[in-house]
Amino acid sequence: MKMSELKIGDKAEVTAVKAEQAVRRRILDMGLIKGTRFKVLRVAPLGDPMEIFFKGMYLSLRKSEAEGISVHRIGHAGDGVPMSGDREGRSCCGEAL
Repeated sequence: MKMSELKIGDKAEVTAVKAEQAVRRRILDMGLIKGTRFKVLRVAPLGDPMEIFFKGMYLSLRKSEAEGISVHRIGHAGDGVPMSGDREGRSCCGEAL
């Protein structure tokens, strides 16, 4: 699934960044790398741009940039699924979530 297909409140994990080389480098430099979990906070009425939150940072991306980022949806608004922790539902300290 592409990041541009996510809706407000969706939580996802980056699986690949396949954008144009210059855009890819900028996205990776900001820390949006494979395995990063984020939440979609806002999407403009026409879908461009969209704002996401990850690692304590807010980032706005154009729809064309978001189309180059492959993601795996891990939750939606109000489901109680945290953005942090590993895929097996454990926190950074090994405790079950």
